[in-house]
Amino acid sequence: MNLQAHEIEIIGYCAAFLTTVAFLPQAFHSWRNRNLSGVSLGMYSLFTAGVGLWLIYGLIIEKWPLILANAITFALALSILLLKLRHTSKEPK
Repeated sequence: MNLQAHEIEIIGYCAAFLTTVAFLPQAFHSWRNRNLSGVSLGMYSLFTAGVGLWLIYGLIIEKWPLILANAITFALALSILLLKLRHTSKEPK
């Protein structure tokens, strides 16, 4: 495949947009309902750490699609993770 640099960049921005927007319904649902019983603490911990590392990687290689998408997704994932931690500590044992 012989793509120009700007075409590759457009693919990156499209992928970043779609994967970030796909995450919004879960974030809004979690914020609105505060019901995180279906959210796995282990999975969200690993996911948030992974997105944080993707963000760092994007910063190192200076690729804006990676930086923008992962900065937004990291903030959303971290907010859900913090909600999960707060509500898990309040659940009766």
